[in-house]
Parts: sequence; C-alpha cells; structure tokens
Amino acid sequence: MSLVPPPFDPELATVLESFREVIAPGLTPDDVEAARRGAALGMVDVTVDGAFDAEDRTVPGPQGAPDVSLLVCRPTAAPAGAGLPVIYHVHGGGLVAGTNRAGVTEPLAWAGELGAVVVSVEYRLAPEHPHPAPVEDVYAGLLWTAEHAREIGGDPDRIVVAGASAGGGLTAALALLCRDRRGPRPLGQLLMCPMLDDRNDTVSSRQMAGCGVWDRTANETAWTALLGDRRGGPEVSPYAAPARATDLAGLPPAFLDVGSAETFRDEVVGYASRIWQAGGVAELHVWPGGCHGFDALAPEASLSRTARAARIAWLRRLLG
Repeated sequence: MSLVPPPFDPELATVLESFREVIAPGLTPDDVEAARRGAALGMVDVTVDGAFDAEDRTVPGPQGAPDVSLLVCRPTAAPAGAGLPVIYHVHGGGLVAGTNRAGVTEPLAWAGELGAVVVSVEYRLAPEHPHPAPVEDVYAGLLWTAEHAREIGGDPDRIVVAGASAGGGLTAALALLCRDRRGPRPLGQLLMCPMLDDRNDTVSSRQMAGCGVWDRTANETAWTALLGDRRGGPEVSPYAAPARATDLAGLPPAFLDVGSAETFRDEVVGYASRIWQAGGVAELHVWPGGCHGFDALAPEASLSRTARAARIAWLRRLLG
C-alpha cells in the first residue's frame, strides 16, 4: 500500500514550488561535491555588523587526529571574564558537507538576544572520514570549550549544545558521549530536525520519499557515507546513530523539533518519547506542515517565526 505524505504548510508549499528547479530531495553520492560547493557559498557575517568579535581557533583534536577548527563569537559589549552562557553549535550538511559557518546565523541570533558566546565546531566529513571521526571532533571541540570557557568570556557550567539536521544528530550523540565518558556536562541540548536513525525505515521516511528537501534516498546516501556497509546493521554505535541508544537516562534537558512533513518526524518523536520513558526532560514540537529545514528555507513564514520563537523561549527558561 502506498503511503500518502502529509500536506505542507501552504506558505512552505509555495516556497518549495518556487525552488523546485534547484532543490532535489534525493541527494546521491554523485551530488556530494556540488553540496559542498553550495555550503561554501552560504557564508554569513559572523560579526553581525559588529555585535560580535569573531575569531577562528585551532584546538587539539582527538588523540592521533588533526586539530579541530572552532569559530568563537563573543558579544563585543561584554566585559572581560563576563561568565556568559555558551552556545556550542554543530553544523548540518548531511554529514558530508558544511563548515563551522554553516547554520550559525540562528545561534548568533539567540546569542544576541540572550547575551551569550557562540562556539561553532568544524568536523571532518564523511565519506572520507567515517564514524567515529565527526563525533570525536565535535567532542574534542567541546572539551576545549569547557576548559577554556572563562578565557572566551563564557561560563563552563552554562554550555548549551545545539545543532540542526546532521548537526542535531551529532549533538544528541555528543550528549550521550559526555554522559558515558563523564566529560563536560552540557546544561541542555537543542536538537533541530535531528538526524538520529541510520535504519531509515520509519513510516515518515517512506511517506516522504521523493518529497520536500531531504528524502529517504538522501538519508541513505548520508548514513552510508558515515557507516559504509554497517549502515542498518545490528552493531551500529549510538554515538553514530543516537536512536540506537538503549539507555537515554541521565541526559541534559532536551528541546527537539521537527516538521510533520519530513523524513525525520517519527525518529524524533520516538527519541523524545524514550527520553521521557527514561525519566528525563524533553520538550518536543512537531510543526504542522513543516518540511525539513523549513525555517531556513522560508524564514519569514509564520510557521518559521513560531518555531524560532519556541527555541529561544526554551533557551531563556533553561538559562534562567
């Protein structure tokens, strides 16, 4: 029986239609280089017209691996040693594309409102660097950030880890790794449309085949790049695919959101439910008619504004 996809929000449907010629939901291995070039074009003013002092830091990577590049953005108005909250950002890009500048616009907007430091990490990309390279780079960057938080104007006890899409999946994996290694303890984890499950076989992944922005074919391409022949098998690590974790107890409070009309819907809902079942704290939003990454695609849409307001409201409550 064929599965009928849920409808897109009307505003988003109009935008998707206008981008039909340039957005193909089914990323294949042959498309990776083009995706990387496209990600490199999406550069932003990381000073936000002078509101932030931005610098690149090169910090020690995982043992035996190259150093890790961090983008550090501090509010220019903050006094030295201000002890500000820190937003540690992990970029998206399907595990195969992106830099520490990708997707950093929204964390900078949060930081502007809340008075926070942003640290955005660049990690090695698949398939050249399969698991565990990406998550180990992300962990190494967080170790440095926690150890040097005071130096960059931050508070080591108020670090929130955040990411979207592949970055959201890596952020969830980072929270698991911190718990299991007794590493830095993030104050919270903000997971936007996170990519959590390599098995790629939920109802939503089948419903959205060939639709929207990121479909089941793209998902298979990305997970295969990270895991190779292990993808979908019984031995996949939860630090690669957090949905594989059997124990979700003891994690930082989580904010999760996802669109109702996207591939990741069911795995995100399932992950939030399992956090609650383990006695944890999670806030879940399923945005009606939202496609993958809808708020970046159509930032002025009503649904996008509502989603972004919910994220910053959660951060404000978390940071007190």
